[in-house]
Amino acid sequence: MYYVVTIATLVTMALALVRALMGPSIYDRVLAANMFGTKTVLLLSVIAFLYGRPDFLDLALAYALTNFIGVLAVLEFIRLRAESEKSDPAPGAGGE
Repeated sequence: MYYVVTIATLVTMALALVRALMGPSIYDRVLAANMFGTKTVLLLSVIAFLYGRPDFLDLALAYALTNFIGVLAVLEFIRLRAESEKSDPAPGAGGE
């Protein structure tokens, strides 16, 4: 049963990777990368259970926190870049 869960998780990770590479917008790509990170945490947890290694759960927790903070940082960067592009005049648009 746990092998089926592992295979299903790997399939969803592959689909998330495809969406991250081909997403129509940057937000779709960030969401897919976040989903990939979440599925990685799930996969680490299943592997920890299968092999009887509870120390893998610590790795999964650390990866989840890193994934969360990384996604917030990327979204903040995208927001600030969009705001700066709005406020800056287009090059060559002024009367020089």
